[in-house]
Amino acid sequence: MNLNEIIEHAKGKVLNPSVPTDREILGGCGADLMSDVLASVKPNAVLLTGLCNPQVIRTAQMADVSAIIFLRGKQPTPDMIEMATQEDIPLISSEKGMLDLCGKLYRAGLRSFESNMNGSHE
Repeated sequence: MNLNEIIEHAKGKVLNPSVPTDREILGGCGADLMSDVLASVKPNAVLLTGLCNPQVIRTAQMADVSAIIFLRGKQPTPDMIEMATQEDIPLISSEKGMLDLCGKLYRAGLRSFESNMNGSHE
Protein backbone atom coordinates (compact mmCIF):
# COMPACT_ATOMS: atom_id res chain seq x y z
CA MET A 1 0.00 0.00 0.00
CA ASN A 2 1.32 3.44 -0.84
CA LEU A 3 2.04 5.76 2.10
CA ASN A 4 -0.14 8.45 0.54
CA GLU A 5 -3.10 6.04 0.69
CA ILE A 6 -2.34 5.35 4.35
CA ILE A 7 -2.24 9.09 5.05
CA GLU A 8 -5.67 9.43 3.42
CA HIS A 9 -7.13 6.62 5.56
CA ALA A 10 -5.61 8.22 8.67
CA LYS A 11 -6.85 11.67 7.68
CA GLY A 12 -3.29 12.52 8.62
CA LYS A 13 -1.18 15.62 8.38
CA VAL A 14 2.41 15.22 7.15
CA LEU A 15 4.66 17.02 9.61
CA ASN A 16 7.86 17.00 7.56
CA PRO A 17 6.67 17.56 3.97
CA SER A 18 10.22 17.71 2.57
CA VAL A 19 10.43 13.92 3.06
CA PRO A 20 8.80 12.05 0.16
CA THR A 21 5.61 10.16 0.98
CA ASP A 22 5.29 8.40 -2.38
CA ARG A 23 6.69 5.10 -1.13
CA GLU A 24 5.36 1.61 -0.76
CA ILE A 25 4.62 0.39 2.73
CA LEU A 26 4.63 -3.39 3.02
CA GLY A 27 2.88 -3.68 6.39
CA GLY A 28 2.08 -2.01 9.67
CA CYS A 29 2.67 -2.17 13.40
CA GLY A 30 0.76 -0.53 16.24
CA ALA A 31 2.79 -0.18 19.45
CA ASP A 32 3.65 2.16 22.29
CA LEU A 33 6.47 0.04 23.71
CA MET A 34 9.54 0.63 21.58
CA SER A 35 11.08 -2.60 22.91
CA ASP A 36 8.17 -4.44 21.25
CA VAL A 37 8.86 -2.61 18.00
CA LEU A 38 12.53 -3.62 18.08
CA ALA A 39 11.69 -7.21 18.96
CA SER A 40 8.85 -7.82 16.54
CA VAL A 41 8.40 -5.40 13.64
CA LYS A 42 9.57 -6.22 10.12
CA PRO A 43 11.30 -3.61 7.91
CA ASN A 44 9.33 -1.27 5.62
CA ALA A 45 6.42 -0.98 8.02
CA VAL A 46 4.44 2.04 9.11
CA LEU A 47 4.51 2.47 12.89
CA LEU A 48 1.31 3.67 14.57
CA THR A 49 2.03 4.95 18.07
CA GLY A 50 0.69 7.12 20.84
CA LEU A 51 4.19 7.56 22.25
CA CYS A 52 5.66 10.90 21.31
CA ASN A 53 9.32 11.22 22.25
CA PRO A 54 12.71 11.09 20.48
CA GLN A 55 13.08 7.36 21.23
CA VAL A 56 10.33 6.67 18.68
CA ILE A 57 12.48 8.18 15.91
CA ARG A 58 15.60 6.30 17.04
CA THR A 59 13.67 3.03 17.24
CA ALA A 60 12.16 3.56 13.79
CA GLN A 61 15.63 4.12 12.38
CA MET A 62 17.01 0.93 13.97
CA ALA A 63 13.99 -1.17 12.90
CA ASP A 64 13.92 0.15 9.31
CA VAL A 65 10.42 1.58 9.83
CA SER A 66 9.36 3.54 6.73
CA ALA A 67 6.98 6.05 8.36
CA ILE A 68 5.54 6.98 11.75
CA ILE A 69 1.95 7.99 12.49
CA PHE A 70 1.39 9.70 15.83
CA LEU A 71 -2.11 8.93 17.07
CA ARG A 72 -4.72 10.93 18.95
CA GLY A 73 -3.44 14.22 17.52
CA LYS A 74 -0.06 14.02 19.21
CA GLN A 75 2.57 16.40 17.86
CA PRO A 76 6.31 15.70 17.96
CA THR A 77 8.70 18.46 18.95
CA PRO A 78 10.61 20.44 16.31
CA ASP A 79 13.76 18.51 17.28
CA MET A 80 11.99 15.21 16.63
CA ILE A 81 10.74 16.44 13.27
CA GLU A 82 14.28 17.51 12.32
CA MET A 83 15.71 14.14 13.43
CA ALA A 84 13.14 12.24 11.35
CA THR A 85 13.71 14.51 8.35
CA GLN A 86 17.46 13.81 8.49
CA GLU A 87 16.67 10.08 8.59
CA ASP A 88 14.17 10.37 5.68
CA ILE A 89 11.30 9.11 7.87
CA PRO A 90 7.92 10.75 7.18
CA LEU A 91 6.05 11.82 10.32
CA ILE A 92 2.26 12.00 10.23
CA SER A 93 -0.18 13.13 12.89
CA SER A 94 -3.68 11.66 12.98
CA GLU A 95 -6.61 12.40 15.28
CA LYS A 96 -7.58 8.71 15.15
CA GLY A 97 -6.91 6.28 18.00
CA MET A 98 -4.87 3.09 17.83
CA LEU A 99 -7.72 0.57 17.50
CA ASP A 100 -9.63 2.68 14.99
CA LEU A 101 -6.71 3.31 12.65
CA CYS A 102 -5.23 -0.19 12.91
CA GLY A 103 -8.63 -1.65 12.01
CA LYS A 104 -9.21 0.82 9.19
CA LEU A 105 -5.80 0.11 7.62
CA TYR A 106 -6.19 -3.65 8.05
CA ARG A 107 -9.59 -3.57 6.30
CA ALA A 108 -8.01 -1.51 3.51
CA GLY A 109 -5.46 -4.29 2.90
CA LEU A 110 -2.41 -3.34 4.98
CA ARG A 111 -0.88 -6.49 6.48
CA SER A 112 0.37 -6.82 10.01
CA PHE A 113 4.14 -6.66 10.12
CA GLU A 114 4.45 -7.75 13.71
CA SER A 115 6.03 -11.10 14.38
CA ASN A 116 5.07 -13.30 17.28
CA MET A 117 7.69 -12.86 20.01
CA ASN A 118 7.15 -16.25 21.67
CA GLY A 119 8.14 -18.21 18.59
CA SER A 120 4.78 -19.87 17.92
CA HIS A 121 2.92 -19.45 14.65
CA GLU A 122 -0.75 -18.51 14.44
